Amino acid sequence: MGNAEYDDDAMKGENRKKHQVEIPPPQPFLKSLKNTLKETLFPDDPLRQFKNQPPLKKLKLGVQYFFPIFEWAPRYTFDFFKSDLISGITIASLAIPQGISYAKLANLPPILGLYSSFVPALVYAVMGSSRDLAVGTVAVASLLIASMLGEEVNPTDNPTLYLHLALTATFFAGLFEAALGIFRLGFIVDFLSHSTIVGFMGGAATVVILQQLKGILGLDHFTQSTDIISVLRSVFTQTHEWRWQSAVLGFCFLFYLLAARFFSQKRPKFFWVSAMAPLLSVILATILVYFTHAENHGVQVVGELKKGLNPLSITDLSFGAPYLSIAIKTGIVTGVVSLAEGIAVGRSFAMYKNYNIDGNKEMIAFGMMNIVGSCTSCYLTTGPFSRSAVNFNAGCKTAVSNIVMALAVMVTLLVLTPLFHYTPLVVLSSIIVSAMLGLIDYNAAIHLWHVDKFDFLVCMSAYFGVVFASVEIGLVIAVALSLLRVLLYVARPRTLVLGNIPDSNIYRNVEQYPNTDTVGGVLILDLGAPIYFTNASYLRERISRWIDDEEDKLKSSGETLQYVILDMGAVGNIDTSGISMLEEVKRNLDRRDLKLVLANPGAEVMKKLNKSKFLETLGQEWIFLTVGEAVESCNYMLHSCKPKSGMDASFSNNV
Repeated sequence: MGNAEYDDDAMKGENRKKHQVEIPPPQPFLKSLKNTLKETLFPDDPLRQFKNQPPLKKLKLGVQYFFPIFEWAPRYTFDFFKSDLISGITIASLAIPQGISYAKLANLPPILGLYSSFVPALVYAVMGSSRDLAVGTVAVASLLIASMLGEEVNPTDNPTLYLHLALTATFFAGLFEAALGIFRLGFIVDFLSHSTIVGFMGGAATVVILQQLKGILGLDHFTQSTDIISVLRSVFTQTHEWRWQSAVLGFCFLFYLLAARFFSQKRPKFFWVSAMAPLLSVILATILVYFTHAENHGVQVVGELKKGLNPLSITDLSFGAPYLSIAIKTGIVTGVVSLAEGIAVGRSFAMYKNYNIDGNKEMIAFGMMNIVGSCTSCYLTTGPFSRSAVNFNAGCKTAVSNIVMALAVMVTLLVLTPLFHYTPLVVLSSIIVSAMLGLIDYNAAIHLWHVDKFDFLVCMSAYFGVVFASVEIGLVIAVALSLLRVLLYVARPRTLVLGNIPDSNIYRNVEQYPNTDTVGGVLILDLGAPIYFTNASYLRERISRWIDDEEDKLKSSGETLQYVILDMGAVGNIDTSGISMLEEVKRNLDRRDLKLVLANPGAEVMKKLNKSKFLETLGQEWIFLTVGEAVESCNYMLHSCKPKSGMDASFSNNV
């Protein structure tokens, strides 16, 4: 910096214009810790409704918080019931064939699919906060269970152990989901970004569709692997075992299901056409097989389904050492995926109807319905999009639609299960394929490509990881890339050069606003993130490079750089490594006769800079409330100081 001394009268006038940046008053450690925990775990302040309430009112609010049915039930009307009755019957017609289909996909007895649409739906109706979510089994979770447990136990050779592990995995999934909700750790699920979910769901849907070639072609033997190469090898090495009767039946019903869905999409008021199509397909296919005896001509059927309600299975949970780890692993992975899907679906429909759902309460509800479900012969359930969309379009008003669906499934379990004996497996495969085609959201992938190429890369990595490796590997790749992006945002924050927008006191990015004016002798840098140990070295090097670039640019015009202003507005926090970085930057600038100036530091930053004595080292007079004030003061000093050789600039202590 050029050597200078100040005109005292001029500096006194300048002092009157400057607003001082305050250091926040010190807080007791426990109070500070409490505030930090509150902001981290309770950003929505769920306990606010309990403030200043009498004990009985607090008890009532507490019951309503964990059991929302007690909040809306007193306001329930007969008009609501009529809408919920229609919705419940409609989704039951979809839940029954889908439940049987997805249980087969998970390599579990088909009756478990019906069990899983009964008890969990009742639990969610009492504890869930979404009015539109219709709970039940989903294809992706079913596939995950089949692929992860199938690596340890063959479901054909040891079906009893496989079933017990599936129930145990469901128990751990519920335990994990409930724990996330109780301890307010729902943000963990947010690491499954939108692009990750789009790619993962699309890849899983593709794998599920390929798996259904077994049922459509009537194959008896099929690979346990889920990657596309193994599946296609298994299909085309058994061409001599393809059964044309099964294939014709499968493709005919698939065409009908897709046509019904297309018609309902074009004419939304006929949503019931698509909703009823799976059950109608099952009924028609069952009648056709029964009267033609197609089971004797290569068409495989469901067979006998056990009559009666869910038997207790708490004694079937397997906590033995040999398989406990795989049950826990499967439970956590499927729990996270089902949570991400269920909460995303619930929030989507809540947005349409202009109400809010509490993500942590939903986690508790999902967790409890899976814990209870695992003890009543149910496997993993969540809120599938297809069933919830039908529920929404049918005009549901409350979670009573889930109760109606559960009662319809109960009647089926008590009376109608023998009628499914002749249901061909191929029609169940067609139902799954039809549902999975709706999960391959290529429009979302195209949108990602246009908006954010890195998100598109994450999406495609998840997709190809699932399709060409395995469901678990695809999920790991996608989450790893999402975490890498988060780390890059933290470790490589954006630093920008700011310029003055003409005829204003506003300073913005010179690349975004090319018409901004630069300030002679002053370099203004915007630091775009908190300063931590992960990015301190990068920011030190990047600031040094900006200064070198600016000095090279000014040399050609005969000017010299004298001030470096750091806009700290986006620096929400700073750690000791960040403070050391600022100290090193200041020492480097002092050696180059440049002056460091800070603008708009936040309360947390000021508190730590003060405790570390950096404010004393820098000087309070070099900290400004806004970039505009900092530039104004630097300009004032540049034009009001007289050159003086052989010594650094000296300023009034009160500036």
